[in-house]
Amino acid sequence: MRNPLPRVAAIHDLSGFGRCSLTVVIPILSTMGFEVCPLPTAVLSSHTAIEGFQLFDLTPQLPGFIKHWKDLGLRFDGIYSGFLGSAQQAAMVSDFIDFFSSPDCLVVVDPVMADFGKLYASMPPEMVGEMRALATKAHVITPNITEAAFMLGREVPESMTEDEVKEWLLALADLGPVKPVITSLPLANKPGQSWVAAHNHEDGRFWVAKRPLVPIQYHGTGDMFSSVLTGSLLQGDSLPVALDRSCQFVATAIRATFGYSGLGHNEILLERVTPTLATPPESSGYDLLP
Repeated sequence: MRNPLPRVAAIHDLSGFGRCSLTVVIPILSTMGFEVCPLPTAVLSSHTAIEGFQLFDLTPQLPGFIKHWKDLGLRFDGIYSGFLGSAQQAAMVSDFIDFFSSPDCLVVVDPVMADFGKLYASMPPEMVGEMRALATKAHVITPNITEAAFMLGREVPESMTEDEVKEWLLALADLGPVKPVITSLPLANKPGQSWVAAHNHEDGRFWVAKRPLVPIQYHGTGDMFSSVLTGSLLQGDSLPVALDRSCQFVATAIRATFGYSGLGHNEILLERVTPTLATPPESSGYDLLP
């Protein structure tokens, strides 16, 4: 019997404090109607932007977890990976994809490893090559501009033209994924806006979605974006609609949070807006890049 709910394997870390990774992935995909099976890569006391965080690497435990799932005969409609606890886990996730995916299974890799021009504190330099290799197994990848630069072996740009964005997306598609997405784009001559761009290598089209830029940085928005994008694509939305829905949700969460002061650690109020994911999407505001 086919599972009555689409099932997604979520390969991410679990942070005890701070809305990110599995504490974002699970409520978002569950609200969108998916059974989420978390495969934790690490357990952290908080996300890595908070000083003094503690990290317990689950690399030794992963083979046993995965073997049990194999013994259970589990199958998935989607496989979605993010933060890895060690560089060695990339090969484990690659093998996981080989075993558990099927022609109808959507594979999304969010190469969580860097931002603002540098690797996260817990990331070894070899993680760049491992994430690049893992991307070859994905249908969709969702790096931010820093992660995209590292994966392509380039400098992080201060600004980009639309033609440069298209060239970067084509270079990412050359790694293997048919639908690369880049977030946090610094588009030239576009002040006050947050841009996200995507390319569908199957039909050759490029898409962009944008929202007004709010003058604050909230943690976990990348996980929110990639989670909604994954759920939207699994629901059957086109790439531009999924792109726009993800941007809409993140923008709504930011606006719901920005009016409060004194929250500490730039924590976004995810719970205030999660119910909106169960309602029909608003009219789309994406654009086709010529």
